[in-house]
Amino acid sequence: MKLNPAQNDAVHYVSGPCLVLAGAGSGKTRVIINKIGYLVEKCGYKARNIAAVTFTNKAAREMKERVAQSMGRKEARGLWISTFHTLGLEIIKREHKVLGLKPGFSLFDDQDTLALLKELTQDELDEDKDLLKALASTISNWKGGLIIPEHARKIAKDEQQHLFAMLYQRYAQHMKAYNALDFDDLILMPTLLLRHHEEVRTRWQTKIQYLLVDEYQDTNTSQYEMVKLLVGDRARFTVVGDDDQSIYSWRGAKPQNLVLLGTDFPQLKLIKLEQNYRSSQRILRAANILIANNPHVYDKALFSELAYGEPLRVLFAANEEQEAERVVAEIVRHKFVGRTQFGDYAILYRGNHQSRLLERALMTNRIPYKLSGGTSFFARAEIKDIMGYLKLVVNPDDDNAFLRIVNLPKRGIGPSTLERLGNFANEKHISMFAAIFEPELNHHLPPAAMSSLYQFGRFIVETGDHAERGEPVEAVKHLIRKINYEDYLYETSTSAKAAEMRMKNISELYRWVTEMLAGDELDEPMTLPEVVTRLTLRDMMERNSEDEGGDQVQLMTLHASKGLEFPFVFMVGVEERILPHQTSIDEDNVDEERRLAYVGITRAQRELWFTLCRERRQFGETMRCEPSRFLLELPQDDVVWENRKPQQTEQERMQTGRANISSLRDMFKK
Repeated sequence: MKLNPAQNDAVHYVSGPCLVLAGAGSGKTRVIINKIGYLVEKCGYKARNIAAVTFTNKAAREMKERVAQSMGRKEARGLWISTFHTLGLEIIKREHKVLGLKPGFSLFDDQDTLALLKELTQDELDEDKDLLKALASTISNWKGGLIIPEHARKIAKDEQQHLFAMLYQRYAQHMKAYNALDFDDLILMPTLLLRHHEEVRTRWQTKIQYLLVDEYQDTNTSQYEMVKLLVGDRARFTVVGDDDQSIYSWRGAKPQNLVLLGTDFPQLKLIKLEQNYRSSQRILRAANILIANNPHVYDKALFSELAYGEPLRVLFAANEEQEAERVVAEIVRHKFVGRTQFGDYAILYRGNHQSRLLERALMTNRIPYKLSGGTSFFARAEIKDIMGYLKLVVNPDDDNAFLRIVNLPKRGIGPSTLERLGNFANEKHISMFAAIFEPELNHHLPPAAMSSLYQFGRFIVETGDHAERGEPVEAVKHLIRKINYEDYLYETSTSAKAAEMRMKNISELYRWVTEMLAGDELDEPMTLPEVVTRLTLRDMMERNSEDEGGDQVQLMTLHASKGLEFPFVFMVGVEERILPHQTSIDEDNVDEERRLAYVGITRAQRELWFTLCRERRQFGETMRCEPSRFLLELPQDDVVWENRKPQQTEQERMQTGRANISSLRDMFKK
C-alpha cells in the first residue's frame, strides 16, 4: 500500500526533530518501518546506529518482524528495536561498573518488591496490605519522576510521606546489598547515569545516531528525560504519539510530554496523520465529536475513505445480569444473520470485575471466549518455582530466589534453619547462598540441617558449572529432572489432571529457554544468564498480555484494548460512575476518561454497541444508573437509542426476513 502524503512527509523528514501526531488507525507503524528503511537505504545510516523503542514486548516483536520483512533480515541486522525497559537494561549491563553493580545482578518483579517491602517494614506497617501497596506505588512514582531517596525525604509534605521516604531509602539500601534492580530502576538508573556522566552520555549518543519512539504520549518524566539525553544537541529523532489516546496517567504517563517537545526543541517539525484505515466514517465522526470536548494544544480530526457505516446502538438492561445476557444474545443473533466469526467480536469494559457475569453468560451459551488479563503465564506457581531455580543458578546471590526454592520440593530445611542462616549471612554481609559454604556455619546449625543445605548448595553450583561449560540446555533439563518436580506436582496438586496441566506449563517454559539459548534468524543465541534476565523482563512487561488466538470472543478492559481493532465492539456499562469512573469525577480528571471512551470507540471497524443498566448492585446496594455523559456528547443523529427506535418500514422488515431465511438455508446445507 502506497504512503499517503502525510505519511510520506513523516518518513522523509530526517534533518531535525520530528513529532508525528498519529490518530487511531492512521498507519503509524508503517511510518516507523518505512522511515527505518529510508534512513538505512537512502540516508547512509547503519542499522546498528538506529534504535526504535516502544512500550510492550509484543509491539517490539511485531515491529522487528515487519522491519525484517520490509528491508530484509541481513540489512536489518544490528538494528535495536525494543521496549524502553529493555534498552535501559542494555545500558545498565554495559555500564554496570560505572553504576557500582556486580555483573550478575537480579531483576525483581512487583511481587518480589512487595515481598521485600513487607519484610523491611514489619515494625512500621505491620503487614498492612493497603499501606504496602501505597508504599510500592509511591516509590514507583518517585522513581518515574527521577526522585532518589534523599530528594524524596526533602520534598515529603506530611507524616506518611516522611515515613514512605525513609522506607524508600531502606528499600534502596537493601536492593544495593542484594545487587538487585526493580522494574523502575531500568529507566531511573540509566537516565541518571546519562545525565551525570558525560563520557557515558557521549558513548551512547555515538552509538544511537537516530532514535524513533512509538506511543510517545505514554512516556513518564524519566522516559522523556532518557530520550532527551540519548538524542543530545543533534536531536535526530522521530516520536510518534496521540494525545487523545493517553490513558495511563495513573502509571505516571504525561501526555504533556508531547507539548514539552516543542519547548525543548524549538525547531520541532509537526506532522499530523489524520486518515484512518480502520473504522467507518460514522464511527470516526462520533469519536472526533466526543474528543473535541477535551482541551487540545494540537488539533486533529480523523477521516476515513471507507463507507459511512451502520449507526451506533445503545442497548438498555434492567440490571447487570440482564446486561450480560443481552450482549451474548446480540452476538448470537448478529453472528447468525451476518455469518461472522466469534473472533470478530470484542466486549470492552472499564474494570476487570465487570467480566465475571459476561464470562458466565458466554459459558452458559457455549460460546468460546478469551479473557485478556487473566492469570499471566509467569504468575503461575510452577513457573515461578522453576524460574526461582534458574535465577539462583545464574546469580547465587539472589536471596529472593533462594528463599523461594531452598525447601521446594521439601528437603528438610525449615523456617528456623533459614532464620539462623539469614542472621549469619547478614552478620557476614554475604548472601544466604554464600553463607552455606562458610565453615563457621557449623556452630549455628545442627548437622542434619547443615548436610541438607550443603547438598542443595552443591547441586546449584554444579548446575551452574554445567551451563557455563557450554551445555546450558542439558543443564536445565537435568535440573528439572533432578529436583523430582513432577512427583512434587502430583503430590501437591488437587488432581492428576491439574498436575498434568502444570507440567505442560513447565514444558512450555523449557521450550522458550531452549529456543532463546539456540537463537534464530532475528536474535543471536543467548547465555543462560541472559535468558533468565530476558524472561524476568518479559514477565514484568507482559503480566497480562498473552497472545490472542482462535475463533473466540475477546473480553478485555478498555485500557488493554489500546492498539487493537475488531470488526464488532460492545462497550458495556457506559454509565456515570463507571465511565467516567467515580474516582475520576471526584479528582476532576474526566478528560482522561473521555480519552478512554475514545480509545474504545476507535477499536471498532464496522459496528459498535453501548450497553447500560437501569440499576446496578454496588457494594451490596442497588443503585439507579444514568447514561454516561459521553453518550450524550456523541452526535445523536449517528446513534440509535433502543427505547427511541423508529418503526421499521415494511421493506426493511421484508429484507430482515429474507436475510434470516437465507442464513437458515445455509445452516441446513452444512
